[in-house]
Amino acid sequence: MADRDRGTDEASPATAAESAAERRRRRAQFLRELHEARELRDRVQPRRARAARMRQQMRMRTFRW
Repeated sequence: MADRDRGTDEASPATAAESAAERRRRRAQFLRELHEARELRDRVQPRRARAARMRQQMRMRTFRW
């Protein structure tokens, strides 16, 4: 929280844009690693991955808009 407050205290548009770009870069990196970890888990545990896909399909079939 202190980092967020410090970023707003500087009030520099360049700093704000840089921090937003940095945040997007870190988020993209995190999502890439998360996707890679899920793929690895699916390869290592194919039965569990198949069961998870089936559960997700059932959730989507029974979901009401």
